[in-house]
Amino acid sequence: MRSTHRTTSGRVAAILAGAAATALVLTGCSSGGTASTGGGDGKVSGSITLQTWALTPTYTDYLNGVVKAFEKKYPDAQVKLVDQPGDGYADKVLSQASSNSLPDVINLPPDIALPLAKRGFLQDVAKDDSTLSSTYVKGSLTAYDYKGVDGTFGYPWYLNTDIDYWNKTMFTKCGLDPASPPKTTDELFSQAETMHQKCPDDYLMSRKPGLSDFSLAGVKILNADGTKFTFANSSKAADLITKYAKAYKEGLMPSSVLNTDYLGNSTLFTQGKVAWTTGGATAISDFEKNNPSLKGNIIVSPALDNPPLYVQGLSVSAKSKHIATAEALAAFMTNAENQEAFAHLVNIFPSTKSSQSDPFFSKDDGTVQAKARVLANEALKTAKNLNPVEANSAMTDFLDQQIALAMKGGVSPEKALQTAQDKMNTLLANG
Repeated sequence: MRSTHRTTSGRVAAILAGAAATALVLTGCSSGGTASTGGGDGKVSGSITLQTWALTPTYTDYLNGVVKAFEKKYPDAQVKLVDQPGDGYADKVLSQASSNSLPDVINLPPDIALPLAKRGFLQDVAKDDSTLSSTYVKGSLTAYDYKGVDGTFGYPWYLNTDIDYWNKTMFTKCGLDPASPPKTTDELFSQAETMHQKCPDDYLMSRKPGLSDFSLAGVKILNADGTKFTFANSSKAADLITKYAKAYKEGLMPSSVLNTDYLGNSTLFTQGKVAWTTGGATAISDFEKNNPSLKGNIIVSPALDNPPLYVQGLSVSAKSKHIATAEALAAFMTNAENQEAFAHLVNIFPSTKSSQSDPFFSKDDGTVQAKARVLANEALKTAKNLNPVEANSAMTDFLDQQIALAMKGGVSPEKALQTAQDKMNTLLANG
């Protein structure tokens, strides 16, 4: 199944701009707003298509079961299930939108839904469902509320977040208390310095900062209508890069962090070369599988400062002939009962508030694995989308390069941020 992290490319928005111009003229919709529900009669009836993303054949039985239950509840409705492969999904959705053939209900993460919503291809589901805010975790619903566009353009389906993993042996050996790992970024830097003093060849930190770190530092990433990046305007962003650059210069993190062949902190943690990484609630199983010496040697804690939120959802085509049926299916698939059943099969969390009290997610049986799951479940109450969906991979890759250059001392943090912001704003304007 698809990860809940962002996956779309910048091509989607760029090509959709042209595609939408034709489609909206044909349908009488105006770009940037919510499309009419034309063709819908308010009855849950008729044949609709549900499109999922890389969920079959693994979860075919589950999906067919939900569809069958929906059709039993609404005897006048029929659902055709279509699953698309993982690779090239954003381009597939793009093609469907450009040919005015979007499925009635579409599995979309917030970033792929964004350009579709802006150009009138998706239904504002909040217009017809007054229970959204009382049903779904706040952050998951906010993920489908976009700057510059009125409405909510998806039912949150399944979620994930990160927690922190620490190497207990390295902590003990290097003068740190395994029972008191860092809770904030400031504490991370402080304990990284302690580790370096005690163990010059070991590391606590092994990453550069990015947009999510700017968000945590209180930096305003975008303007109010989502048309321009503004992070370079804040001294807090430059101060954060300066702090990381100082730590890098002082040897508090591996030199490879700024190299193109950097393996990532998860891999280095698994190899026992660094004492900290982030990961989902079930990541510990992979750590121990890939390095058995870590078994019994990992401690877990909540994510630093504020946990991130990763979201998948179900959107409704604004041009569906049976919008009431499509909305009913999206709401049915994302209700607590069906989400909990899904989350018992796969390593994700429901987006429904009531599911957070399910013992499967909330009960700690004393194992590290259970504690990790409980921490992640609790984190979803306050988790936020730290990376704005407007920032595609081309933008963040360029920002990453500029931050690396600043940390090496090639340019000032202020210059690096301004160069990145100018480039990202150009890409945003052209997309």
